[in-house]
Amino acid sequence: MKILVTGGAGFIGSHLVEQLLKQNHSVITIDDLSNGKKSFLYTVMDHPNHQFIQGSVLETDILKQAIKGCDVVFHLAAVLGVKNTVENPLKVIEGNIDGTRSVLEAAYLNKTKVIFTSTSEVYGKNDNLPFHEDSLRVLGPTTTSRWCYATAKALDEHMCFAYAQKGLPVIVVRYFNAYGPRATSTQYGGVVPKFITAALQGKPITVYGSGEQTRCFTYVEDTVLGTMGCLNPNVKNQVFNIGINEEISINKLAQQIKLISGSQSSIVHIPYEKALGKGYEDTVHRVPDIIKASELLSFQPKISLEDGLKKTISWYKRQMKEQEGD
Repeated sequence: MKILVTGGAGFIGSHLVEQLLKQNHSVITIDDLSNGKKSFLYTVMDHPNHQFIQGSVLETDILKQAIKGCDVVFHLAAVLGVKNTVENPLKVIEGNIDGTRSVLEAAYLNKTKVIFTSTSEVYGKNDNLPFHEDSLRVLGPTTTSRWCYATAKALDEHMCFAYAQKGLPVIVVRYFNAYGPRATSTQYGGVVPKFITAALQGKPITVYGSGEQTRCFTYVEDTVLGTMGCLNPNVKNQVFNIGINEEISINKLAQQIKLISGSQSSIVHIPYEKALGKGYEDTVHRVPDIIKASELLSFQPKISLEDGLKKTISWYKRQMKEQEGD
């Protein structure tokens, strides 16, 4: 297949591009490098079946040219991060909604299947676990900017299915706290790189709130595996949770990272209000139901949190050594 990956120089995108090329697809990567890095694609930048375009999905001429003849577009380009939702909600809203509309319109004109990457954030504060794809969405008030990312992504999903009604094949995947090599503190699952960086630098590992909130952290290889399952031509106009149901509290995550890294860092707690401003709200628990993805995408996460953390910490150690040598 000929495949376009938006945001392909980012954390998950770069891993996806690598795997697509390994399966002998022809891949075009478009990325404005606001979050991504060319170095993330160093193993495939000169691959004969790969083309890299530096540009934004908001640049419609570039996008329309890139998508010509493509069978599928994986749309990963997005404005991410808790910091952005708190400090620059307009950037989050415009970057995500306008970018997705641009991709969908270009795909519709070219009759290209769209695989859109959404987020478990859309479930909000729903406490009815595990989350399945048609679970209710429970969000805080619009005066709390913390919910703007979830709202923007949900509207993106609505746009996907609006185009599906017009005949465009679409799939939405909702990621649950992806982590692994190349993740940064501003991207998916930012708590893992923050904790690892602090642990390896011997700085305090800072936990927001009580630390009893739980998440299910999905290693990036598994995230990509589930995403690529959407290439199945018989699957379209569906939503899938892509995650693992291995639940852990943030306190235990901090302890595990400290143990695996051999760090002497202390673990400290600070209130959400002090870290992220007055009125910040968080989801207490977030666990995916992945039965649908298992049945229709043959998705089954394989890498445990312990093994994934070991791989990720090793990558961070190598990165730090390289930076010390510069």
